[in-house]
Amino acid sequence: MSNAEKILVVEDDLLTLRILNFILKKEGYAVSSAKNGLDAIERMNVIQPDLVITDVMLPLKSGLEVTSYCKDHFSHIPVIVLSALGEEEGTVTRAFKLGADDFVAKPFNPNEFLLRVKRLLMKKEVRIAI
Repeated sequence: MSNAEKILVVEDDLLTLRILNFILKKEGYAVSSAKNGLDAIERMNVIQPDLVITDVMLPLKSGLEVTSYCKDHFSHIPVIVLSALGEEEGTVTRAFKLGADDFVAKPFNPNEFLLRVKRLLMKKEVRIAI
């Protein structure tokens, strides 16, 4: 599994975190998780993931701060921002302005979510190859 693409999942809701971990591990990804924004930034520096998936509402540092940090320090790492339905007004625009590569509203369709993950990881590989 050492060749598996590394995904950092940042989510403070335990059920959502378990679902995301299950879905991604089932696809063969190496998943690391963080329950707050500060832990996410620390883990990002250690594991240098291939993809970051972050909720917007997090303790200590928000998902938007995580996105901003990732893009400032690891601009090649794609970021998917998650947000509960109804929290999107203005958040989507802010997330994209900070460099987010995709935005997914919760609750989400697992199959559609996986397609978005795979698409971003393929794009990342193409950028690295060029």
